[in-house]
Amino acid sequence: MQAVRATAFGAPSVLAVTEVPTPEPGPGRMTVDVTHAAVGLVDVFLRQGLYKDRPGLPQAPFVPGLEVAGTVRALGDGVSGFAVGERVVSMSAAGGTGGYASVYLTDPALVVSLDGYDIDSALAVSVLPNAAMAHAAFTRVAHLAKGESVLVHGALGGFSAAFPGIAKQLGAARVVGTVRAGKLEAAARTRLPYDRIVDSAEMTEALAGETFDVVVDPVGGDVRTRSLDLMGPGGRLLVGGNASGDWDHSLRSNDLWYRSITVSGFNSGAYLPSHPDAIRPGLEAARAALAAGLGGTEIEILPFSRAAEAHERMENRSLDGRIVLVPDAAA
Repeated sequence: MQAVRATAFGAPSVLAVTEVPTPEPGPGRMTVDVTHAAVGLVDVFLRQGLYKDRPGLPQAPFVPGLEVAGTVRALGDGVSGFAVGERVVSMSAAGGTGGYASVYLTDPALVVSLDGYDIDSALAVSVLPNAAMAHAAFTRVAHLAKGESVLVHGALGGFSAAFPGIAKQLGAARVVGTVRAGKLEAAARTRLPYDRIVDSAEMTEALAGETFDVVVDPVGGDVRTRSLDLMGPGGRLLVGGNASGDWDHSLRSNDLWYRSITVSGFNSGAYLPSHPDAIRPGLEAARAALAAGLGGTEIEILPFSRAAEAHERMENRSLDGRIVLVPDAAA
C-alpha cells in the first residue's frame, strides 16, 4: 500500500512516499481504507524527534498520522457494530502513527460511524477527533459547567478549533479566542462559533473587565502567564500543548493559591488510554456538534506526495485551519 514514511528524524524532507505492507486486522482490530488523513502539530514533533526518547513513541522509520477518515476495509475476529464499506473516522491508535497511508489499522473503540450523517469526510477528520478530546477535557478535567465562560488560545489551530463548538454544546455562555496579530484577518472569516477573537498580544487590554472560568491553552509561554490575569477565583487553566516552543516556561505556584486558580494538564495520548470510558461519549458528542454546524474550519487538501510541504507549513504557521492528506491516486 502507499504510505508516507519518516525515513529518519529531522526536517520535513525526511518524509517520502513509499510502498509498505498492507496491515491485516487481528482479533479485536479493524482496518480502514483511508480517504483523508489529518496533519497535526504532534506529527511534526514526532517527525522532528522531539519525543524520540519517550517510551512507547515511534522510532524512525515510521509512518506518521493520528487521525483518519475513510471506509471500513476489514473487521478482525470479535469486532461488531461496524460493516465493511461504512464511512468512519478514527482517532489515534496506540503509538500515534500509521495515518498517512492508504490503509489504517485501528481499535474499534476509537472509531465512530459517519453513516446517516451529512458530514464531509475532510471536515470530519479535521475536527471530530480533536472535538472528542475537547469533550473529555471539558467534562472530565476542566469540569465546564453550563453558563460558564471559556477563553481559547491559538483559536484557529487544529486542536483549539475543536473547543468552541464543544463548549457551546455543553452550555458555555461565552467563548472567546485569541490569535497572533497576523491571524486576525483569518479570524474574521472563521466559521467557528467564537463570540469574539482578539490579538493574543493585546488580550489583557482587549478583554479588560472580563474573567473566564476555563482557559484552554495549547500555546504556552508568555500567553500562559498572562492568562492568569483573565481568570477569577475558581478558574481552571487547561494546559494542552506548547505551540510556542517555550519548553522552559513555568508558572509561580504562589500565583495559583493566591488567585485560587487550578491548573490541569491534558494530553489525550496519556489520558484516554487510562480513561477509556471517556472515548465513546466524546466521539458521539463530537459527531453531534459537527452535525449541528458547530465545527466549521478552513481545510486544505494535499496529496501524500506533498506531505513535506504540509509539515513545512505547520512549522512556519502559514495556515489558518487544517491540512488534510489524501492518497495520490485520489488527489
